[in-house]
Amino acid sequence: MAATMKDIARATGLGLATISSYLNGGNVREKNRLLIEQAIKELHFEVNEVARGLKTNRTKVIGIIIPELNNIFCAEIITEVEDVLRNHGYATMICDCRTDEKREAEAVEFLYHRRVDGLLIMPAGNKGAYLQRFAKAEKPVVMIDRKMQRAAGDCVLVDNQGAARDAVKRLIKAGHTRIGILAGPEEVYTAEERLRGYRMALKEAGIPEESSLTERGNYTIRGGSEGMRRLVQKNPVMTAVFVSNYEMTMGAIIEANELGIAIPERLSIIGFDNLEFAKASSPRLSIVTQPTREIGRKAAELMLRRLAEPGMEKEPAYETIRLKTSYVEGKSVKVLRQEA
Repeated sequence: MAATMKDIARATGLGLATISSYLNGGNVREKNRLLIEQAIKELHFEVNEVARGLKTNRTKVIGIIIPELNNIFCAEIITEVEDVLRNHGYATMICDCRTDEKREAEAVEFLYHRRVDGLLIMPAGNKGAYLQRFAKAEKPVVMIDRKMQRAAGDCVLVDNQGAARDAVKRLIKAGHTRIGILAGPEEVYTAEERLRGYRMALKEAGIPEESSLTERGNYTIRGGSEGMRRLVQKNPVMTAVFVSNYEMTMGAIIEANELGIAIPERLSIIGFDNLEFAKASSPRLSIVTQPTREIGRKAAELMLRRLAEPGMEKEPAYETIRLKTSYVEGKSVKVLRQEA
């Protein structure tokens, strides 16, 4: 017969209230904790998580929705999130929505009915009406990397506008004035932030923006490849390109190689994310890098703080954390002339 709390009480001499507090994550004295853990080990006691969840209305599970399971950026963030949550006794349930807003809405519904305690989401779209289920149930939502303007929840971002502005300013400083951009989908918050940064850098330098120098992709390798081809075809005198996403950076480099475009002799490129790919490229690629581990850690800590303090999720003012990006110099930018 499986051991019960009463068996632990008899083995330790402690009251059921103390043992229940320990099992439900409450504070107990150190000496009592050691006694309980020893008894659990000797009695082979196992917590009935389903029963505990029904009693406490907590499942100790956090739902996670990401746009692409095979996306390295997503994977690095989620790995850190899982590590932090696991250290606090939480498991995770991960859904891949394939960058499809309909699938994302279905995943939200699925996780809600699985009674997860909170939701971490890297949104595929910008509407977010389906997240209201969690808000009404007073369950915290933390958005990662992308913000949904009409969704209630905290958010962890990087300074996407500043990152793009700084990257394009580096190209301008090197003497480039015909600078293209491979931007992301209009409905993605980060894509619009990065496009604004590109435009800001041009405006500050007094360089007129040309519509032909802006191409959009769908944050995939294929999208980057096709976008690069269109940019080159429409702008034969373009000397530089800023690619605003990791997968599209890979696609852009592949397409440049296919077209026989020498980097940086014919075309200078600054990409986005993945240091390993940048190092493997020939020549080594200059890139903007995001602090993926810090993003994951901050998102998990926000979730834990909301869960630890009941009622915090009711606050009208949600928290948005913006983290700084870094720039890793490679050899993919040609200096036409050095600005003063």
